[in-house]
Amino acid sequence: MEDRITLTIGRQKNIALIAHDGKKAELIDWCERNKDILKHHFLCGTGTTARMICDKTGLPVKGYNSGPLGGDQQIGAKIVEGRIDFIVFFSDPLTAQPHDPDVKALMRIAQVYDIPMAVNKASADFMLSSDLMDKEYDHEVIDFGKNIADRAKSL
Repeated sequence: MEDRITLTIGRQKNIALIAHDGKKAELIDWCERNKDILKHHFLCGTGTTARMICDKTGLPVKGYNSGPLGGDQQIGAKIVEGRIDFIVFFSDPLTAQPHDPDVKALMRIAQVYDIPMAVNKASADFMLSSDLMDKEYDHEVIDFGKNIADRAKSL
């Protein structure tokens, strides 16, 4: 399709690691169990989560701000820049989050850019065990440059 472009997720993935407070321990345990796979990828995450994973597992994790202070939005911006390929977000569906609009915006931008997103341990296990973890992966997204040019002409 001419309104779409193909982007490639490389063999080495850029993985964002995020967890709500009630799920941080679970994500840290998951990272520890999967350390042998994760160490081959670039890891980043929201502030507190990134720091705790790094401290408890020894994995290098680039930290952004905490979620309520804009970290979810920073991760979303990295998706737009093409610098995040994969998200593991252990969210807590039973606890109200003050930054829920930011979380929804992150999930939306991940969908717009066709970024895989695990929202719990089971989905993270399935994604990490996929044979696509060791391969390049081509996916199509909207050609945003063309979309903007077409919209500018029509306004």
